[in-house]
Amino acid sequence: MKLTPAQQAEFAERGYLFLPSVFSPEEMALVTGELPKIFGETRDEVIREKGSASPRTAFFVQTWNPVFAMLARHPRLVEPGMQLLASDKLYMHQFKVNAKAAFDGAVWQWHQDYATWYNDDDMPTAQAMNIALFLAEANEFNGPLMFIPKSHREGRLAAGHDTVTTSYPLWTADNDTITGLVAEGGIVAPKGPAGSMLLFHGNLVHASGSNLTPWSRWILYLSLNRCDNAIRRFKRPNWIANRDFTPIEMLPDDCLAAFARERRIAAA
Repeated sequence: MKLTPAQQAEFAERGYLFLPSVFSPEEMALVTGELPKIFGETRDEVIREKGSASPRTAFFVQTWNPVFAMLARHPRLVEPGMQLLASDKLYMHQFKVNAKAAFDGAVWQWHQDYATWYNDDDMPTAQAMNIALFLAEANEFNGPLMFIPKSHREGRLAAGHDTVTTSYPLWTADNDTITGLVAEGGIVAPKGPAGSMLLFHGNLVHASGSNLTPWSRWILYLSLNRCDNAIRRFKRPNWIANRDFTPIEMLPDDCLAAFARERRIAAA
């Protein structure tokens, strides 16, 4: 899936691009059908909310689930990253499903992802980005992602290491910084149905509030990095910061539908 020149220009201007309903309901039914067993796993890669059994994040799912293995190589997710990062040689720096479970989903503090990639992983430059796929509807109530438009233009900001607020340590921006950025750029929260996509720059400042609703807000993230921008520090586990810099090879666009057909035939 290729972005138009207008879409690329919008990304460069705002630091993000929202694309509604990129995947079909049938494709999403296949994907979301895997989530109960993924979040039900007891393994290091499945992080729980602080003081709770509710899932927060499931990492590296592409290595232990066949459906998500296809998403990690799906052209509708990977090809736009190749365009925006100006390289056909990208690797998967990080792959995760953020749960934001109904009633129990906790906050993600204001941060830039590149701040963590730089401070923890020694990624040389911000030539990396996120491709986010909504696995459930994101609405104004269930903790949608909030962006500060154009904040990616500020480069990497000073950040403090927050190891207390949640169960996952994060390099976060302070309140004064956020106040100044919001005064200039405001806040947006793209919302839409399952199957929608969000593409955003590694330096775009973002956050999300807690989820007090009965509606879980699941999002899959592919953090794509140029192979010539590979990380140089390996203090985090491989399932959080990947050390395999092999370029992604895309699958056919109909891979999910074909897999679903094969599963139905096998079950008949």
